[in-house]
Amino acid sequence: MSVGTEWDGPQVPISGDESQAATFALASAAYRDSGVTEILKANNEWHESTVNDGRFSLFRPNLGEAFSRAVVDRMLAPGRGALIQSFGTEPQVVVEHCLAANAIRRDRDNRLSAVMVVCGLIFLPGLLVWLLVFQIRSTIAKLTNRRAGALGTTLLVAFGALAALFLVRMPFHGFWAWYARAAVVAPVLGWFWAKRICERTAHDLRGRWDGLLAGSSVGAKIPESVPSSPAQTAAEQLRQSLAKLSAEQQSNSVFYAGPKGILGMGTRWGAWQLAEDLVPADAAREIHPFRSWDVIRAIHDQLRMLERGPLNTGGFPKPSIRHWIVTPTGENAKAVSRPEGTDVEAYQVKSHAIQDICNKQQFGSGDRHYLGVQWTLWDGQLIITMLITVTVLHETLRIEVTGHALGPVHSLFTSKPEAPTKSVAKSFKPWESRTIKLPLVDADEVVRLAARAPLTWYPPLLNWLGGTLALPEPFGLRHVWADKPWRHRFMADDALRAATPVLRVVHSSAIKVLRENGVDVEKFGARSAFLSGQVQDPTPKKADLYEA
Repeated sequence: MSVGTEWDGPQVPISGDESQAATFALASAAYRDSGVTEILKANNEWHESTVNDGRFSLFRPNLGEAFSRAVVDRMLAPGRGALIQSFGTEPQVVVEHCLAANAIRRDRDNRLSAVMVVCGLIFLPGLLVWLLVFQIRSTIAKLTNRRAGALGTTLLVAFGALAALFLVRMPFHGFWAWYARAAVVAPVLGWFWAKRICERTAHDLRGRWDGLLAGSSVGAKIPESVPSSPAQTAAEQLRQSLAKLSAEQQSNSVFYAGPKGILGMGTRWGAWQLAEDLVPADAAREIHPFRSWDVIRAIHDQLRMLERGPLNTGGFPKPSIRHWIVTPTGENAKAVSRPEGTDVEAYQVKSHAIQDICNKQQFGSGDRHYLGVQWTLWDGQLIITMLITVTVLHETLRIEVTGHALGPVHSLFTSKPEAPTKSVAKSFKPWESRTIKLPLVDADEVVRLAARAPLTWYPPLLNWLGGTLALPEPFGLRHVWADKPWRHRFMADDALRAATPVLRVVHSSAIKVLRENGVDVEKFGARSAFLSGQVQDPTPKKADLYEA
């Protein structure tokens, strides 16, 4: 590891933590130094990030700078909008790495600002001319043809020769002659000084990027989040924002966005419905009164036994079984709002309110209740969720089981850092090529970082000049950059295999409750057997797309 900002020491991942890979993959984006437009490759058919271009390419942020700033502003800013839960990841860890990356860059920018003052501000005319040349070169470099790239390099060489001639044949005399010479030379010396600072920080950032993807669990050092005295209001506000983020992540309220499925859980790929009339088993007796919650509670108790089986052959890991309150929202809604009131505490809908919704809100407007069984697999790369809802309309009881799947994070976030290289022809064998290593931080990058450094103290101006990354809304770290699981054979198999055991447990538990309350279960049993065969169809469907 290079000399620079200190690491907080390696942290050994806790055994059994199922979300390390996906969490660290997303966190690694905060340390990346590729172009900001790379994030557009991770757009999916439901959510798209956008890059807002600034006025000058010289001030444009790279991916790590734009990502870490956008994520921190969106997830920790006072008065922020509601966030979507990031199932299979730990959003607080990702945000902490974004804060740590910002701190590393802030330390670098402080040093670069000092360089700009000593070698640039004092010799402002020369600095402005050099920056103008690099801006023109950067504009030319946008063109894709090789002739334009060569033209940009030629421009820089020509200006360097002109500057050397200017030093020799100075048109001024006295003080202004020496000042003009210094104005030409000082920015160049400052560039060499800035290059060392940039390279040291780049090695540090790349080391953290590689460490996260290698599973070494690089610590995110953010001492500013721990207030040391009551007067440190900024640190206390940051601590409260992180606590609020963790509390919202544990919320039992989710949002159904039509064809986009349940935000954070993925689209509905399968649905199985058991619906039959409630007929007394004994014509001389009435059915013993029961509620939907009684059926749900029995299903909940039996689902807790899913990890057990008659054979010692592995099987299900322990699932997360929770009661969810699902709020409908528009397919293209740009924001969501969580339930509020006396029935909600710390983003959690209270138990008595959950029971009321389960028993009463089964038709018409309003939130709905679902019992969910969820597995986090493949180190957080696959989220399988089976949702169960029970409704009773007139004399018909309906038990619906739906399958949702959220795939792995985009491969952009799992790519490791690679040393910049270039393929060139051999000197004496032009028909053969060889690979040479390029500097980790090239000349244009040093100029870009140095030009941005003084403006980082006022982000609005820097954003106006260089542009920003606009995150997709409603925003949640996990689902906005997720791929479909069906492209991965084993992930698809896991999602499809989970449906049959869950469906059978749900049906057997419900039928037992019906039998205990004097309901004729013959039709329910026959329908259950039919669905048990139907669920073995190995093809996922787009169950959220209703075609007229």
